[in-house]
Amino acid sequence: MIRYRVVALVLILLLIYFFRLILASGGDRSQFYQNCLKFCTLDNCTQSGVSYKRDLQWKHDPINKLLLWTCYDECGYDCMWKTTTAFHNRNWTKPQFYGKWPFVRFLGMQEPASVLFSVANFITHYKMLQRFKREVRSDSPMYGTWRAFSYICLNAWVWSAIFHTRDFPVTELLDYTFAYSMVLASFHCMVLRMIHRMSIFVRGTFSFLCVLFFINHFSYLSIGRFDYSYNMKANIVTGMSGALGWIFWCFLQRRKRRYVWKCFIFIVLATSSLLLEINDFPPILWTFDAHSIWHLVTAPLTILFYSFIIEDCKTLRKELAGDEESRKLL
Repeated sequence: MIRYRVVALVLILLLIYFFRLILASGGDRSQFYQNCLKFCTLDNCTQSGVSYKRDLQWKHDPINKLLLWTCYDECGYDCMWKTTTAFHNRNWTKPQFYGKWPFVRFLGMQEPASVLFSVANFITHYKMLQRFKREVRSDSPMYGTWRAFSYICLNAWVWSAIFHTRDFPVTELLDYTFAYSMVLASFHCMVLRMIHRMSIFVRGTFSFLCVLFFINHFSYLSIGRFDYSYNMKANIVTGMSGALGWIFWCFLQRRKRRYVWKCFIFIVLATSSLLLEINDFPPILWTFDAHSIWHLVTAPLTILFYSFIIEDCKTLRKELAGDEESRKLL
């Protein structure tokens, strides 16, 4: 019991520090960067900042054009590296720009490692969903719930890849909100797993309330300036509730269902991986930062969680079949 309490305390501390408010950073506030950006745009860009005054190399890159890199964006990217070099020459700490580290752009992608590892998560969820559908019969308890969970996760990882490819207000909104949809979906599945024997009215009402809450969450963040503080609190409360709920359920089921260790280990490791987010560091080779490595870590952990889901659904179906046989005998 003490072990579970210690794990719960660690989860609470990690979740509190996970989601952080993105603020302006030393690099983009520096006079060097501001002057560079000012003169670059004056010399090379039209007044709108979209088109070019001069025939520059940037203008002819088809991938950059496809990903909507404007003249102003190109100036920002060029000045970011000039500022980073200036900081390095003065032995100053590596700067961040608009809350992000400088990354080497690859094929027009702002954060190529995070894009790659987001795609890896998508592929892992897709492959495990196919395995789930092969091994679990469609009439099994929780079958539809877990399929919906998988589709929610697939959608979220698509928008994660898009956001890390190009950071626009709309891609940021969709990444943040659909990332929260995964957190909420995990909480939803945890509660439904606990009440799966209750009436369909009770289960349906709870699911309906979760959908309404997400719609309200999405609508609120879509209006006006993005509320990072609210989004952080929503993730902390929902994530903490879901993680502690799963741990509590695993503790109660540890003797009856030996396979719950998979769920327990997944929750512990997934939450522990948030240490990467807390202990941020400059990108290795200007490509692999803590956030991208966190995405890399979550991909293999997904396999463990789906293994638990598959075994649990099979067990529930056997129990359901046993209950039906008992009723027939009566």
